Amino acid sequence: MTDALKSLLVSQALSEGFVAARICRPWDVPEVPGRLETFLEAGYHGQMGWMAERTHWRGDPAALWPEARSVIMLAESYTPEHDPREVLAQSDRGAISVYAQNRDYHDMVKKRLKRLARWLIAEQDCEVKVFVDTAPVPEKALGQAAGLGWQGKHTNLVSQDWGNWAFIGSVFTTLDLPTDAAEVDHCGSCRSCLDVCPTDAFPAPYQLDARRCISYLTIEHNGPVDEDLRALMGNHIYGCDDCLAACPWNKFAVAASDIRYGARDELKAPKLAELAVLDDAEFRALFSGSAVKRIGRNRFVRNVLYAIGNSKDASLRSIAQGLTDDTDPTVADAARWASGRLGTLG
Repeated sequence: MTDALKSLLVSQALSEGFVAARICRPWDVPEVPGRLETFLEAGYHGQMGWMAERTHWRGDPAALWPEARSVIMLAESYTPEHDPREVLAQSDRGAISVYAQNRDYHDMVKKRLKRLARWLIAEQDCEVKVFVDTAPVPEKALGQAAGLGWQGKHTNLVSQDWGNWAFIGSVFTTLDLPTDAAEVDHCGSCRSCLDVCPTDAFPAPYQLDARRCISYLTIEHNGPVDEDLRALMGNHIYGCDDCLAACPWNKFAVAASDIRYGARDELKAPKLAELAVLDDAEFRALFSGSAVKRIGRNRFVRNVLYAIGNSKDASLRSIAQGLTDDTDPTVADAARWASGRLGTLG
């Protein structure tokens, strides 16, 4: 019965829009506690203090919900239709991470997970819990244990079937389902993701120092960014796709499963001059329904000003100067920095 149920479950997951579904046990990731401890002791988590909290759950999924017997790991593709690196050559434009150029994936993936979970409950009496990047769940490690993919040298999940453009979600259940074989590493000697990183955020393969990662700096980091890092951020204003886009396994990437992951035209390469002058209401309106809205106007405009400072476009100096007295001290600091950088151009 369980083999038949698993087959039906995978078919149902694919019909919901997931590109893959694999199963492991909650206790199949014994390496996680040691890796987490090493990461935290090195201080690589930066201001993400929540990573040092509830480590007994974050390091041991079995402790998160002791009654769970199986974890269904799912991947949902968001492969971009355009090359996200094209905007990096347009210094007067801002680069927004692909996943944030339209609807917030948290809401979309969770709805699919809940539908799948309801289907499972209807098929077999059981209990379920669904997670998508919102709980202390080591999703990447579980994804590898389930055979969904492997954690590449950039620490993200990679698959020979769908590359690395995918969101990962999980359904924990009290059902004892047949498991899949864990995936093995297929990175080989490739260093594409490591070598492309603008800020050298990888101390070694499979290790990430978030404090130097542009995604962390533009999203999680509160307050001014160190000046030596600002100059390396280029025109990234929310997140960074450089290491993901460089992965050769993306030649097997599959199309996004939902048209709502497709980039909104106004967010593919927005003008820095227009973004910098957004007030709070305009910021919220522009990014309504997007993950970008989560960081707020002040942090976003701070990022835009760093990009302006890196633009080498003297015509943008007046924009920066106009924000040097902003009510937010971090924005004002970023404006002064950008104005000073562009002022040297003469």
